Amino acid sequence: MTNPPARRTVLGTGAAAALLVGCSKYGDGSSEVSASPAESGAAGTELARTSDIPVGGGRIFKDRKIVVTQPTKGEFKAFSAICTHQGCTVSTVADGTIDCPCHGSKYRITDASVVKGPATAPLPAERITVEKNSIRLA
Repeated sequence: MTNPPARRTVLGTGAAAALLVGCSKYGDGSSEVSASPAESGAAGTELARTSDIPVGGGRIFKDRKIVVTQPTKGEFKAFSAICTHQGCTVSTVADGTIDCPCHGSKYRITDASVVKGPATAPLPAERITVEKNSIRLA
């Protein structure tokens, strides 16, 4: 008959599991850390057609964790879709801002600077290329 695990072993395992759960990103139900599109080999992948991005608005690509905006006709910008406050994924682009549902942070579609906190840092820029009617990861 085998001996049961020592109490310290059981508690240590439980503490490690609790730490792993505690590291998940708030609001997205995930504990995985994803590579950026460039790191995951997705460079050159088409995200959208230019007609898919409204002028004065944008579109969120949750699977790529990128938001693409078109502040003025023909000007396209891309930013991380991960809020700089606590790592939630932004959920909407409306009225000239990129909005986070978790705590209400808002970022400008022109440069991703903070319009309304609690976030204090802008969304990091992402690299895209626009060729003809195609928006691709750079």
